[in-house]
Amino acid sequence: MTQDRATAPATASDDGIAARRAALHLIEQATGGQRLLSETIAAGALERLSPPDRARAQRLATQALRQLPTADRALKPFLAKQPPLAVRNALRLGAVEIMEGAAAHGVVNAMVQIMSKGKRTQSYKGLVNAVLRKLGEQPPEAFAKLPVPKLPNWLRGPMVEAWGRKSVEEMEAVQAVPAPLDLTPKGDAAALAEALGGELLPTGSVRLAGAGQVSALPGFETGDWWVQDAAAAVAARVLDAKPGERVLDLCAAPGGKTMQLAAAGAEVTALDLSEARLGRLRENLERTGLSAGIVQADALEYDEGGFDAILLDAPCSATGTIRRHPDLPHAKDGSEFGALIELQAEMIDHALTLLKPGGRLVFCTCSLLPDEGEVQIEEALARHEGLLNDREALVRPGIDPDWIGPEGLRLRPDFWAERGGMDGFFIACLRPGARDG
Repeated sequence: MTQDRATAPATASDDGIAARRAALHLIEQATGGQRLLSETIAAGALERLSPPDRARAQRLATQALRQLPTADRALKPFLAKQPPLAVRNALRLGAVEIMEGAAAHGVVNAMVQIMSKGKRTQSYKGLVNAVLRKLGEQPPEAFAKLPVPKLPNWLRGPMVEAWGRKSVEEMEAVQAVPAPLDLTPKGDAAALAEALGGELLPTGSVRLAGAGQVSALPGFETGDWWVQDAAAAVAARVLDAKPGERVLDLCAAPGGKTMQLAAAGAEVTALDLSEARLGRLRENLERTGLSAGIVQADALEYDEGGFDAILLDAPCSATGTIRRHPDLPHAKDGSEFGALIELQAEMIDHALTLLKPGGRLVFCTCSLLPDEGEVQIEEALARHEGLLNDREALVRPGIDPDWIGPEGLRLRPDFWAERGGMDGFFIACLRPGARDG
């Protein structure tokens, strides 16, 4: 779609205009261009901003996308009809800022200025001014009464069918607030939690609330830890790599699980299709002082075998990461999920051929859809005679036994809700050679 000056990235500013303009560009690309924030940022959308403005733009865009349905409800009484998307997104961003307590006059002035600079939007600056001023006159308790944002119907329907309406509502409540920051320690988790004033989670991750700039935290430069959601960290713990084992991390970038496996003393091969993403993996390994062999290749074409263990974090819908990536429900519509499900099955089949006798495969996806988790394991067991679904491997510190089902370990955002939740994940451990009994 054509980029407008009203939403294009700009140079740094002290009045918040540049950050807000960039945030609007990110929001418009997600809602109108079906592009994830990560894709738009990777294309250079924030390159012209100063680091503080870059961080602010991402925070504004993320929070606006998280609260989009709430913003629409708050704005509805003041709109006779919906304006064009670029204007609507400016109203949404302004509404979210006001509802979160920002000074209304500053928000209004900034949005009016941004609208006045765009050829498509300048005729709407009066509307934006009037609507946001009226919204700013509302008492805070009016915003508190607005319902929790719901997932779009294309995703909510399958999730309600899988987990029930009450559970989905609890997931939505967790996804409606910014996620805390989880760290995986290279060494002593308790010592890291104490040093950073964080919470030591039952599974061994360290959780921080309001962490601020990640690279400024103690231990970042020295590689004492890396950012990794607590749920994602469980997969490598299930694999339970031993010193000296040959371990293959398929779809490895950006490297959180690779670093876990390397820190355990395994001889790790990290494979990924994307050279750009492998660049991030190399940077993470260098920072943490850990080592792994790095291979840029298609996982389905890689044919070196004889591995003791394989971790396959397969490409998936990423529906389990919405608490950290609220752009996904707006940028996606589920149309590509069928192809991903087929790819996952092919990758399971191929990965099994790369194991040495007695080896083990941990399959996982950051998805909340059973078709990308439980169903994959059911069908893999049907395809492969003698394949064992090793549920004992899922019994790990901090894992509630109720989270382990017949097919594997199911993690959901509503688990640990009082702590800030966790990403949605499915994890299973497969062993060729014997049928699950």
